[in-house]
Amino acid sequence: MATRSVIIIGSGPAGLTAALYSARANLQPMLIEGIEAGGQLMLTTMVENFPGHRDGIMGPDLMGEMRAQATKFGTEIIQGNVTSVDLCSSPILVKTTEAEYLAKALIIATGASARLLGLPSERTLMGHGVSTCATCDGYFFRGHEIAVVGGGDSAMEEAVFLTRFASKVTLVHRRATLRASKIMQDKARANPKIEWKLDHEVEEIKDTAKGEVTSMVLRSNTTGEKTDVPVHGVFVAIGHTPNTSLFRGQLELDQNGYIVTHDGAKTSVAGVFACGDVQDHIYRQAITAAGSGCMAALDAEHHLENIPEHLAAV
Repeated sequence: MATRSVIIIGSGPAGLTAALYSARANLQPMLIEGIEAGGQLMLTTMVENFPGHRDGIMGPDLMGEMRAQATKFGTEIIQGNVTSVDLCSSPILVKTTEAEYLAKALIIATGASARLLGLPSERTLMGHGVSTCATCDGYFFRGHEIAVVGGGDSAMEEAVFLTRFASKVTLVHRRATLRASKIMQDKARANPKIEWKLDHEVEEIKDTAKGEVTSMVLRSNTTGEKTDVPVHGVFVAIGHTPNTSLFRGQLELDQNGYIVTHDGAKTSVAGVFACGDVQDHIYRQAITAAGSGCMAALDAEHHLENIPEHLAAV
């Protein structure tokens, strides 16, 4: 089994940028796409905040361009799903459902998955009025009534942010009390554009037949009464789950499961680097993910340059 210089796990903006930089450094990287190839941008429609696209670009089209650019410079892309990694072995062992690979350096770009409500209409209308990113999509709802679902700091922050664009923001939380910090609650409650629907759950998002959001059906957890609330957008803000299950017990993770990085993209294991949403729970933007992918590739290149010659030949 030949040993690769660099293997990249994940094919969102972080992974593909890492692949581009690694390929241009003549490291002949292999990128393993994973089940959700292209990452969260595959669930979005128009992306207007990625530099270089003044008229915007569809999320899947942007990922297609990034993928083509990475392969143009020599990235080998494997359409597989990683089932296990052994970060203690040298070289690093990476197993997929189909095969096993060895790498001198590993770049982890597995991202994070937005937690969803679990409604059938939610997936159907994702990118067509349903969103998990206020910063990405708030601009599209200027002058409209929208909803934010969630009760934590992120939900409060997104609701306040969205009042810059929306005429009204209805904040829906399934419990009577919020999980958010007092300072974030006070900030949201002081905003006159925010209307509160606590102790309510979203039972349905309409209208899948039209292919756009027209309203949401709320159910009171106290009375069971159902209400149809007209909205043009629903922002789900109930958190993200970093895709780090493969690395538990092998890498340092923070209390929320995100990979801890230092001095750029370095992790707690030499030769292993992390980039994108798998280590970033603050910014979570395509451009910051791409930037960290560049950092990971440069860090990996530097690491490989400093491997002793007798080990580099392995």
